[in-house]
Amino acid sequence: MTGGRVAVVGGGVIGLSVACHLAEAGADTVLLERHGLGSGASRATADVLRAYFPGNPVSSAMAVRSLAAYRAFAGRTGTPLPLRRVGYLVLFTEPEQVAAFEDDLPAQRAAGVDVRPIGAAEARGRNPLIGDIGLLAAAWSPQAYVSDTAAIVGGFAAAARRAGADLRTGCPVTGIDVPAGRLATTGGTLAADAIVCAAGAWSVPLARAAGVELPLAEPVEQELLATGPPPSGDPVPDIPITLRAGSGLLVRKRGDGLLVGMGYPGPDREEWRERVRAELAATYPSLDGAGLRTAFTGVRDASPDRTAFIGGVPGDRPFLYAAGFSGHGLCTAPAAGELVRDLYLGREPDFDVRRLAATAQRG
Repeated sequence: MTGGRVAVVGGGVIGLSVACHLAEAGADTVLLERHGLGSGASRATADVLRAYFPGNPVSSAMAVRSLAAYRAFAGRTGTPLPLRRVGYLVLFTEPEQVAAFEDDLPAQRAAGVDVRPIGAAEARGRNPLIGDIGLLAAAWSPQAYVSDTAAIVGGFAAAARRAGADLRTGCPVTGIDVPAGRLATTGGTLAADAIVCAAGAWSVPLARAAGVELPLAEPVEQELLATGPPPSGDPVPDIPITLRAGSGLLVRKRGDGLLVGMGYPGPDREEWRERVRAELAATYPSLDGAGLRTAFTGVRDASPDRTAFIGGVPGDRPFLYAAGFSGHGLCTAPAAGELVRDLYLGREPDFDVRRLAATAQRG
């Protein structure tokens, strides 16, 4: 389908990428966002762009092609985009973690990821904050950058508007009728010839109304924490983005301390913070006592295998979806926008999008 109006539900980085790609392809595009642009999951990111997603070569392949788009972002959108290359380091302390990395390595390289095994000495050289954690080996990928999520959101929005898209904020969608081509909003009814659901944590009921079951977990709140400077007074060195396999402790340098993430808080936020504090102290002892405070929070959608769902239901008024990014949305947004655009236009994507469909057998 190439004519008529397309309504994109959701104004995060995924919805904005979709709207931008559709509008630039000539589609009459309107985007509907319940709050402000980038106010959901896009608000709680570590500003990290990386290509390597351990154990998830599908997300890695999308991230590789997205990195290429981010390198060309300023020329395309007119928005300067910082890309400070820092690299990505994954720490292995158990033999089974090393074995899993080796098993995954061929698929990662086939996806275009530049990643290799390194020894403990090289890993400590790259991140001298690492303490005595029984480090066996590590994975190193230079394809990782610290960027600016707000600039990405703003760039996609500006490019979408320049291409003719109508971006409406403060406009929650309360229901959809796909066969009739209608969306109910708090501001009235909107007619559309195609609907794209990119509503993140709020995608499930909208997709269900179109007959699509997205097996997403209940919406979860992500929290990123920040430390103060080391109690010793020594400056934090320029370290790579570093993940400790097993615990999921992820850190990067931010200001005079670290930005810290470790999964989702769950119902007992204080208990989770204590676990983060203990893992941080064990992994980076020089930061013990540096304190932890909330840096960002945001609600995220999560798929069972942490791989996004992208697909659609064809028809006179097609329904398309892009959801379940599980915190990977910033890294894969350009590729997601390209794939949804191609599905809408009836093009054959140069990526096997069938494995991203909600009906695909995955895992």
